[in-house]
Amino acid sequence: MKVIIINGSPKANGNTATALREVERILQQQGLETEFIHVGHRQIHGCTACNRCWDTGKCALNDLVNEIAEKVSEADGLLVGSPVYFASPSGTLLSLLDRLFYSNLHADWSMKVGAAVSIARRGGATATMDVLNKYFLKTNMPVVPSQYWPIAHGTSPGEVLQDEEGMQTMRQLALNMAFMIKSIRLGIEQFGSPKIKEEVVETHYIR
Repeated sequence: MKVIIINGSPKANGNTATALREVERILQQQGLETEFIHVGHRQIHGCTACNRCWDTGKCALNDLVNEIAEKVSEADGLLVGSPVYFASPSGTLLSLLDRLFYSNLHADWSMKVGAAVSIARRGGATATMDVLNKYFLKTNMPVVPSQYWPIAHGTSPGEVLQDEEGMQTMRQLALNMAFMIKSIRLGIEQFGSPKIKEEVVETHYIR
């Protein structure tokens, strides 16, 4: 069982990475394999709405997005972390996630477990969580809860460690994520996938 971890902060060792590493530590203690990927410092183009991914099954902008898509397809869970910028995730992370999820709508990521972490100086953390979790909710991916919203506070690198409640929330998030991954795997083996067997219906407000 494996979890892909994406650090959406430009800082490789900032507070977002510190919080994610705490989750990773507990996941590994629970017997899960992890892969930590730093993307916040990369130049990642936004979606161009070419829709070629509908025919090819991958993004036409052949870059890190397609590499991560292959990893997520083989994994059991996805953990995403972002600092808060104007009450929203980092722009680089949003570009990556928009393309990652849109270009893989054909893929079956249902019942892969999704979790998100946001790190703020002060405010905007829950708004950031709302944006990140909606990628999972659109894709039949169960979202991991914790004892509080998975947020922590800090400004200077390492300061997040002083947020005792925030770090404890990260550890509970990790325990819940490991439990969900293990339980879902057992459930699918016993009961099968709950994904609907009907042809997917897509409508808009005109028809």
